[in-house]
Amino acid sequence: MTREDPPAEYEGVWRFTAPASDASVPRARHAVRDLLERQGVPVHDDLAQGVLLIVSELVTNVVRHAALLSPELAVEVAIDRGWIRVSVEDNHPYRPKALERNYAQTGGRGLLLVREITAEAGGVCDVEHTASGGKVVWVALPWAGPPVTSPRPDPSAP
Repeated sequence: MTREDPPAEYEGVWRFTAPASDASVPRARHAVRDLLERQGVPVHDDLAQGVLLIVSELVTNVVRHAALLSPELAVEVAIDRGWIRVSVEDNHPYRPKALERNYAQTGGRGLLLVREITAEAGGVCDVEHTASGGKVVWVALPWAGPPVTSPRPDPSAP
């Protein structure tokens, strides 16, 4: 008989809503940062910074492209021992696409950046339609879980 380990204190799913406005971009980023810290999620700083950049880009995308039909957005963070999943949901039916690289263009690279961060981390991202006719853009990034500490060698041992 195998027994699964109980969930770690940092595991769970958290969701919050915000208006689809410019002020929500830093608020969402700070809320996710505070969540990771408060829950004691043992992630490397590079991964945490990538998650925060992804949240900023996904919320910005809603603010810029979906706010007219979706005055509110939802951010969800799900954490377990192997993955961190962040998603942003809105009620706009348009399915966004990551744009191709165009170095002359000054904007419109947010989803391309999200795709590149996700691929570099070995994660996956996608867009799904919701039952209400909107969409959820989500990213799942793998992480190693809590660091394993090895016993210290006995200094008197040969």
